[in-house]
Amino acid sequence: MKDAITEYQQWKQQGKDLRSKAKQAIETRFKELLTEAMHLAEEYRSDFGGTLTPPAVITAFRYKAGAKKATPKPKPTAAAPVIELPKAKPDPKLVRMRKTLEAAQNKLEDAKAKGSPTKNLEDRIYEIEDTIRLATQKS
Repeated sequence: MKDAITEYQQWKQQGKDLRSKAKQAIETRFKELLTEAMHLAEEYRSDFGGTLTPPAVITAFRYKAGAKKATPKPKPTAAAPVIELPKAKPDPKLVRMRKTLEAAQNKLEDAKAKGSPTKNLEDRIYEIEDTIRLATQKS
């Protein structure tokens, strides 16, 4: 009977080792993907003058219990990626500001595609981003 106990303990230890290796591998891969996404976004911005926006379903990295298991995609931005912590209830003003920012970014991309002047739109986007930044720092 000692053989079965010994085998079980060895199996259990191997499981712990494998779990810790897998955890580290996933964390490393996640960081690599975020870094690669950041570099791609910077290259896109420098080459094409626009910003890449993530799909609408990805606004932050959050885990929702009972949600579909999906691999979260990194949020590419021109700056370092920002990972927001989930809040109990989002501030309605911030939600409106983010929607306004997204609309302004879409207008900027359209104006660039048409070859129209973009200075006013770029200034507006900067103002909205600054307002959001200040509002999130107060929270």
